[in-house]
Amino acid sequence: MLVDRDELWYRVLAARYGEEDGRLEDGARSGSTWWAEVVKIRDGIGGGGNGWFSDSVVRRVGDGEATLFWHDRWCGDVALRERFSRLFNLALNKSITVKDMFLHGWGEGEGGW
Repeated sequence: MLVDRDELWYRVLAARYGEEDGRLEDGARSGSTWWAEVVKIRDGIGGGGNGWFSDSVVRRVGDGEATLFWHDRWCGDVALRERFSRLFNLALNKSITVKDMFLHGWGEGEGGW
């Protein structure tokens, strides 16, 4: 529901709450209580400790189409935007997927950067 960008539920949630850098927004004050709780779980806030949900699931990258290169924790236990914040700040496309980064090339001077 939160990663299948072409599916109906994702499009409904994006239309209702907004989207930034390829991630669904929490809707701020106009968001529902239900959605605020889902976002807290997604972001590892509250509940059984910080990050309990993400610590309990494994992400399979597959072809990389549904995995955000900078925002999702797909390579280690922390998102690349946090691990390499200076590179993230320099990146032109902050919402690029792993698949697109691979297709454009992630070597020095390649189009993915």
